[in-house]
Amino acid sequence: MVTGLDGFLDRLRTEPRWRGCIEEWRTIPARGAVTAPIPEGLNPRLVDALAQRGIDELYSHQAAAWESISRGDHTIIVTPTASGKTLCYNLPVLDYLLREPEGRAMYLFPTKALAQDQYAGLQDLIELAGADIKTYPYDGDTPAAERRLIRRAGNIVITNPDMLHSGILPHHTKWHELFDRLQYIVIDEMHGYRGVFGSHVANVIRRLKRVCAHYGSNPQFILASATIANPAQLAEGLIEEPVTLIDENGAPSGQKDFIFYNPPVVNRQLGIRRSSVLEAAGLGSQLLKDDVHTIVFTRARTTAEVLLTYLREALPSKLGKNGAVRGYRGGYLPQQRREIERGLRSGEIKGVVSTNALELGVDIGSLDAAVMTGYPGTIASTWQQAGRSGRRDTGSAAILVASASPLDQFIISHPDYFFERTPESGRINPDNLLIVVEHIKCAAFELPFKRGESFGSYGPQDALEYLEEVGLLHEHQGIWHWMAESYPAENVSLRTAARDNVVIIDHSTRDRPVVIGEVDTFAAPMLVHTDAVYIHDGQQFHVDRLDWDDRKAYVHPVSVEHYTDASLAVRVDVIEQFTEGGPALPKAHGEVLVSSLVTQYKKIRLHTHENLGWGEVHIPEQQMHTSAYWMTVPDALAGQVDSKQLPGAVTGLANVLGNIAPLYLMCDPRDLGVYAQAKSPFTSRATVFIYDKVPGGIGFSERLYEVHDRLLESARDHVAACPCDDGCPSCVGVGPDDEGAAAVTKASTRVLLEALTTGVMA
Repeated sequence: MVTGLDGFLDRLRTEPRWRGCIEEWRTIPARGAVTAPIPEGLNPRLVDALAQRGIDELYSHQAAAWESISRGDHTIIVTPTASGKTLCYNLPVLDYLLREPEGRAMYLFPTKALAQDQYAGLQDLIELAGADIKTYPYDGDTPAAERRLIRRAGNIVITNPDMLHSGILPHHTKWHELFDRLQYIVIDEMHGYRGVFGSHVANVIRRLKRVCAHYGSNPQFILASATIANPAQLAEGLIEEPVTLIDENGAPSGQKDFIFYNPPVVNRQLGIRRSSVLEAAGLGSQLLKDDVHTIVFTRARTTAEVLLTYLREALPSKLGKNGAVRGYRGGYLPQQRREIERGLRSGEIKGVVSTNALELGVDIGSLDAAVMTGYPGTIASTWQQAGRSGRRDTGSAAILVASASPLDQFIISHPDYFFERTPESGRINPDNLLIVVEHIKCAAFELPFKRGESFGSYGPQDALEYLEEVGLLHEHQGIWHWMAESYPAENVSLRTAARDNVVIIDHSTRDRPVVIGEVDTFAAPMLVHTDAVYIHDGQQFHVDRLDWDDRKAYVHPVSVEHYTDASLAVRVDVIEQFTEGGPALPKAHGEVLVSSLVTQYKKIRLHTHENLGWGEVHIPEQQMHTSAYWMTVPDALAGQVDSKQLPGAVTGLANVLGNIAPLYLMCDPRDLGVYAQAKSPFTSRATVFIYDKVPGGIGFSERLYEVHDRLLESARDHVAACPCDDGCPSCVGVGPDDEGAAAVTKASTRVLLEALTTGVMA
């Protein structure tokens, strides 16, 4: 029997158990390198260091980045995984520091693991050049004694946005040697700075630039990103400066077989498929049996551990029991993660099951196959994970195993959409009022605000006056000074727009209650209401009491056979329409007030999903100002649909639009809310609202307004391609329990979508 990757691919093509599940098979041919000479101006010591690595030419994008950075341009480099982006910024930074030994640079990476990995590679290049360039990682684990040394002597400080926000900027006086001479700021994995997190990071950069200006420096930004639809726009939004875009990849790559695998349908009427976890375990174990070094990605920590167990059980003892297959996720100790990374680089570890923790550029050597358990959520992330397999001179494979979720099923059944365009845009809104005011507080703590001073592109006058009214600032001769004793950055999380998250406290050990996590105030009524079953890291907790006023949920661990699902009643009222024209436009966007009330919850048995009973929830109604996109159904069309069918059709339309929308936004479906009305009081028509589940909005709805036509076409194609008979969770959802309602919902939703996209009644 033939083993190796070729043997596995032959099995996949020929054996019925695999062959029938393959929806698409694309072979991406190998490509050669496009090179350019090493720049004449590059320091000879760096030229020699590159030669020791066997590099006597640069890839074309590396040379283009050198030219752009040498001109002094803020530069964004956008090329695939393992294409040598790191050298794009290391060469100009090290070249500068060899000329200016007292110069400084700052590298920002989104995770500690990536920062440590990049530090090791950078240090190796410095040693090959025989240079005395002091480089230090600076994060929460850095010992106090080393921190003093780094502040005084670090030529390159490698850190993350969270540490910059709470550990460096508030103490900038201790870092004056860095800020005096800061020439370069490198921001890697820029595509990850989107949504709420990206909006916070943009404000952190506003604060960073403000502190730099105070010390007389004006650093140049170098950014690197995976492929997205709007890299220059996102980069300019983050740093509020014009950028030069480098996106022509010159790196070589080997042939890659990219396979879309859809688990078999086990119940056609309900649209139920075999578990993607079980299918991924089967594919992964076969790859490892064929001696193919493999990474299996999952979307959750618990799933990673379950899959690791399945793989070890399915493999021969020599593979499954001796550490040749490992797990990798958040929660592992740093030493354990480094050990696994070393084992992957050396080849001692043959397989690894990971969350997206290994999606980023941590060096794990070259693997031959990547199996993705469920669609990672964005096209960019999918290519990042697929790019973890493959060498430049040999073939590799990437297999996307779809779950039954609507997003997975859309991608798996529309391969051209995935392979031929990159529709996803990273969206941020640095001026979101809740976010920007928190950072104005942090900025005022760092340096007083002068009257007329801007905060990036934001005019902070009103916010400063408000903060003075509440006693946090004091104005004297046109200068606002921080007055409170508090340290504002400690209370500002970069991961949420809301303040006062609900803290989850395990009080089962009475003498020492333990905080196990937190949840934002808008999700808390659904997840941690009294008597809810809350699951944290695979452990079930019963919520004994939700103290809404103090924002605390008291829980104790349990082991029960059910979980809870709360019912949420939502109402959307339009406050202001931003688009010109009347309220019944085919599409519009604007500001809305979302009112939500959790009324009751169901107890649902695990595995069988039986309803075991219900209970009431008593929490006050919540309101949130945010932004929304909405679309209306023309009266002429609505009149041709039976009035009894119209509510189900509009509900189905809302379900499918809400499920397809994240394709254009690089966001999680949970970042969006959907609301449908058979006759809206605002538009007087059947209307579907899609709103940002972030106070103040992030920009999602504006983007959906821009891609309205493409969104409708994608929804129409997805519903038409869904194999279910009567509507299922993978397309329009399921209708009410009364007989025949679900079938009417799918059929009438298809009528609506066909008419809305073509203007003709189906």
